[in-house]
Amino acid sequence: MPARAVTSPQRTYRYLRIAAALTVPTIFVAVAAAIPVVGVLPSISHYFYSPARTAFTAALIAASVCLLALSGRGPSRALLDAAALFPPLVAIIPVAVVPGSVPDVPVEVDADCGMCVPAPFVPGVDNGIVVYLAVGALAVAIGAVLVARGEVARDGAISLAIAAAVVAVVGLVWWLAHPALLRWGHAVAAALFFTLIAITALVEALRAPSDMPRWMRTSYLVLAIALAVVLVATIALGDARFAAGRPVLIGEAIALVLFAAFWVLQSAQHWRDPDPALRAP
Repeated sequence: MPARAVTSPQRTYRYLRIAAALTVPTIFVAVAAAIPVVGVLPSISHYFYSPARTAFTAALIAASVCLLALSGRGPSRALLDAAALFPPLVAIIPVAVVPGSVPDVPVEVDADCGMCVPAPFVPGVDNGIVVYLAVGALAVAIGAVLVARGEVARDGAISLAIAAAVVAVVGLVWWLAHPALLRWGHAVAAALFFTLIAITALVEALRAPSDMPRWMRTSYLVLAIALAVVLVATIALGDARFAAGRPVLIGEAIALVLFAAFWVLQSAQHWRDPDPALRAP
């Protein structure tokens, strides 16, 4: 059977879809390779402080770029654009830790905090936040020009407004509540990311086009519910992150698998779209 003709935009978007899906196994392989060095840590996020850091952060940045490029049209567009704003923050702000939770990583905390980002890593966080704010502001400015010129559909203004708000909030928290950013930034960014993915899956299920197979609609609904349950359970068990069984580690792993499943569904749904451009005809 001869191969189907594929346009250049289709090929580009397919490569990006594959790249986005591969970010999850990238994180898993990096963590698995680090376990013989540092052991089984309380969460996947803790592997930021291990040799897995480079692959971990690179995968998160790549996922953000792919989500922005592939957000598409309609209600899901604004949701995926918003979700794409948070993986870089998860990569930039490491999870707060307690003394002894990561081998060879000294942690000094005050009595009021209990957990913190180790001091040697704070300058890197500040540098990353400066870059995030600068690039975010530049991206919003470029997007505003493109919307004004009609190069991008007008509904892109919603995504721009959300991006501007997130950049502004991150900047204000970094400036006015630096300790809170270090203590909660990673966890809040990760929770918001998975929440937005769950909402997107629910929207896809409830607003499914008439030609969407029933199994796909059902799969979106199951993924939305599963992600919500895992997120709530992981947050609820957060205080038990050092207990036997590593509940947060397991919760994060399941959430990543569910995200990968969501992205496979998205790719299957849009794989043969003849025109994946952002601008509606």
